[in-house]
Amino acid sequence: MRGYGVVVEGPRQVLRRRIGGDGAVLPGVLLGIGLGGFVDGIVLHQLLQWHHMVSSQSCCPPSTLTGLEENTLADGIFHAVTWVITLVGSLVAVRAWRKGELAPSWQVHTGTLIMGWGIFNVLDTLNHILGFHRIRDDIGGPIEWDVGFFVFAVALLAAGYALVRRAPATGRTPS
Repeated sequence: MRGYGVVVEGPRQVLRRRIGGDGAVLPGVLLGIGLGGFVDGIVLHQLLQWHHMVSSQSCCPPSTLTGLEENTLADGIFHAVTWVITLVGSLVAVRAWRKGELAPSWQVHTGTLIMGWGIFNVLDTLNHILGFHRIRDDIGGPIEWDVGFFVFAVALLAAGYALVRRAPATGRTPS
């Protein structure tokens, strides 16, 4: 974007300049989405037991055995999907390397992983809006936890983007 003689770069232009193209972004973002899903599923669903995939649904209260079974099934499907996303991210990275594309710097890769985790959390916020579950279903689902989760998601996106933005340019021309 240009304005008043100053070039203002958007996020896409910054990413392309820092990594020499779009090829290094997709694997990191996909891996970040998948790993973010695993953090959510393992920590919030299983270890802390704050919520399950459909724990706010009247059909599936986790306080009953049938409801807990339905939530466990939904959690299992969720984990399978996050596993597939992580696998696809790995396959995209390997495919790029086999084509001779350079791996991104650690700073860019870490930044795109964090951005992917932030994207996962933003998408997970849709579950809160749609009423499938709240962050703290175990204590009645106060909205403050959902808002805090969304703020954390935005912070992850900003931190990941900042890492990529500060990474030295690759010297490669965008493809």
